Parts: sequence; C-alpha cells; structure tokens
Amino acid sequence: MSAAAADWPQFQGPNRNGIAPEGKVTRAWPEGGPPLLWSANLGPGFAGPAIRDGNVYVLDRIPDTQDVLRCLDLADGQELWRFAYDAPGKLSENGSRTTPTVDDKYVFIIGPFGHFHCVDKATRKPIWQKHLLEDYESKLPNWGVAQSPLLYKDAVIVAPLGKKIGVMAFEKATGRELWRSGPIAVMAYSSPLMATVDGVEQVVMGGNNRTGGVDVTSGELLWTYSAWRCGIPIPSPTPIGDGRFFITGGYDAGSAMFKVQRQQGKFTVQELFRVKELGSQIHNALLHQGHLYLGCNTNSKQDGLVCMDLEGNVKWKTGRSPHFERGNYILADGVLVIMDGRTGVLRLVEPDPAGYKELAQAQVLSRRPIWAPMAFSDGKLIVRDQRQ
Repeated sequence: MSAAAADWPQFQGPNRNGIAPEGKVTRAWPEGGPPLLWSANLGPGFAGPAIRDGNVYVLDRIPDTQDVLRCLDLADGQELWRFAYDAPGKLSENGSRTTPTVDDKYVFIIGPFGHFHCVDKATRKPIWQKHLLEDYESKLPNWGVAQSPLLYKDAVIVAPLGKKIGVMAFEKATGRELWRSGPIAVMAYSSPLMATVDGVEQVVMGGNNRTGGVDVTSGELLWTYSAWRCGIPIPSPTPIGDGRFFITGGYDAGSAMFKVQRQQGKFTVQELFRVKELGSQIHNALLHQGHLYLGCNTNSKQDGLVCMDLEGNVKWKTGRSPHFERGNYILADGVLVIMDGRTGVLRLVEPDPAGYKELAQAQVLSRRPIWAPMAFSDGKLIVRDQRQ
C-alpha cells in the first residue's frame, strides 16, 4: 500500500499493528479535553474508520435493510459521497462491523452479512463484488461477518473460512481469483494480516480452533497452530518478530506465544508460553519496546489494561481502576490512546513497564458500547460510538 505514512487506510493503521508511524500527540489537554473539530451522525455500529488522502471512510448500516459506505472530509466531517446496497437481515447487535480498506483507486468493504465490494473512488460505484458466505460455502457467525480486507501489491485478500477454503486472493482491479488456500478454521471475527517468517511473506489468519500461515504468492498453507483455542476469537495475532506471534482471546481462552520456523524446507510451530488467566476479548495486543499492552476485560474477568513482557510475565494490570471495559487502544507518538468502552472517557497513557502512568483524560463519547477501532491521521483522532 503506497499511502502516505500519516494515513490510516485500513484496520489497525498503515502497518495493521495499531501504531501510527507519524503525528504528534499533546501530552496534556486543556480543561474540557482535546478540541472537538466536528461530528457526523451515524447509525449504531462497531465499524472503525479508515483515512486516506484527507478523506474518512466508514461503513454505516441502516438497521435491517442496507449497508452504506460513507466518505467524509477529514477537515470538517462533511459527507462527500456514499454508496449503499441492500443487505436485509437482523443482527444480534445492530450496525456495521468492519473497517474499510482503501488504496489510491479503490475502497474495499465487507458487510456484516458477507457482501464484499470493490468501490471505485472516482465513479463512486462498485466495479465488482463477491459474497463470502454464499459464494464459498461459509456460515454466518452469530454476530455477523467482522473481518477487514487485506491488501498486498495488486491483490486484495479475504478469508471466507468455509469447509473447503481458508483464505483467498483476488486481483484488485478486476475481482479475478488469484489463489485460494485449503481450509483453516471456522469463520469467526478476526482479520487477516501480513507477516514475514524466514524470508517468506505470509498471510496469517486465526479462527476458532486453528491459526494458519499462507504463502501470499501461491495460497499454499504453510503451517497451522492449534494448541491455543478460543470459542469466539476476535483479535488477530500480533507479530513479534523472529517468527514469534502473540495470540489472545476472551471466553477463558487466555493468551499464548508461539514461534514459526523453517527446518529442512518445512515450517514448524512451537508454543513458547501460555497465560491462561489473561486475554483480550475484542482488540489486538499492541507491541511497544519489548512489551505487550492489551485490554483484558472479558465477560468473566475484569483485569483492565495489562502490560506483559515477551516471556509472558505480567508487569502490571489496572483492574477496575481504571477499567476501560472493552474500548479500543492505539499507539501514537509513543503514547497509548485508550477509549473506555463503557464511559466514553479517552485517556492518554505512557507505555511504561514500571507501572501505569496516566497523562490525561477527557469525556469524549457517551452512547455505549463504544468498541469501534479508532483511527489517527495528521494529528486528528477519529472515534465512534453508537450514534456518531
């Protein structure tokens, strides 16, 4: 993806790791919090924004009837255009799920019922479309389809995770299928990501009972890891480097670190450690200076924000003070930016393994649950609750 470094053109930012490579964050806020530049009304939902070339792209939903891609001006929030399509059906929680993926020509979106569109930014119309469930024999997860497309050179990559197919690649411009992998797991709520292991670029995809690595050029399934399992996996694995991946989940799954390496031409997987008592239910773990930061509040446990080293040792956790519920967190300018998913309080936190160090806080949102991923670009933070 050739977007400017300051853009946030996909789920989890330019490098899909939740870290902004550029931009400044003020360590202290005036009374009343950071200045509000604009707001735009949205329907209920959990889809995060993507930002490219001064525009904000967000998937909205008209309950039970349509999905709507909306393009807003980053400067003032004015709607520039929209693309809507019929997607009838009821969800257990209303609203859109996935962050759009944007390059210089196209916007790629996946709706909660599996509709997959490539929309031309110039004409503002779809140039091709697929259906992840109907076309590839996959089943609708209980809370809808919630993965965001991944781009690699001239390809867009998605994961139908059906009986016969795991991950697929399509030519961006035409929708022509480039390759498909063998089955990996049952579709849940994770998104595919890129990683390089022993010089081989791979798509890493997690599911309910296995995580797998797929050769990005051929679709060959190179390895799988099944020792750690989660009944309802949502976070994607976090690449650590040197073939290591940290994987985490709620529903009493806990967390684990495993290592992928190539021996005699074949990839093997070794589990390095397991932390059964701590896991993030919704959001990916962030890696910063040799430590992991993750929100470990689940349906059954309330551990707050947790700092963990790369051997699985817990350095600290906030518990209920502050709690953060299941809000999103990103890293910008070396600072953790954390949304409280229940209260809508935004906090700046210094990522320090010595202890929790809060720098600032402000009330910015109110309509819960506030679980949508955030986006940061050009010093502007885009956040979402259930009405804006």
